[in-house]
Amino acid sequence: MSALESLSHYDNRIHPVSLEILSVLQFLRNKGFSIIFCWVPSHVGISGNETADVIARFASDFLPRALPDCDIKKSLVPHLLSAWQQKWDLFTNNKLYSVKPSIGLWPALPLREFDVKLTRLRIGHTRSWARGHQGVPLVKLILLLIIF
Repeated sequence: MSALESLSHYDNRIHPVSLEILSVLQFLRNKGFSIIFCWVPSHVGISGNETADVIARFASDFLPRALPDCDIKKSLVPHLLSAWQQKWDLFTNNKLYSVKPSIGLWPALPLREFDVKLTRLRIGHTRSWARGHQGVPLVKLILLLIIF
């Protein structure tokens, strides 16, 4: 069913196989063919379908297909994030590590201006007090409460 749904609309993130099928469908329609798909909930036990499945699987073994970028990304990103987190965990004495020990994204604020101010507060780049001024944590707390 999901395969038919993917063919029902074009999306720029569509799987390359679905894109190829849509291309063939368009070619056939341009030649005057009318193509109608029908979803059958289950074809087990229907005469000839098991044979058709075996032949289709056998034929697909001989089709060279490049791995789609979206499939590569799905399997690669978690490994990259894990490796990045492991490296980041080696820098526990870094002042930025104490601010954000995990590499995940911060939740986005509605205005970029607030995001910038909050980031500056987090990393201590605020220019809102003189160097060496006492009470900095209180100022940060007040500013955070104002922003949120």
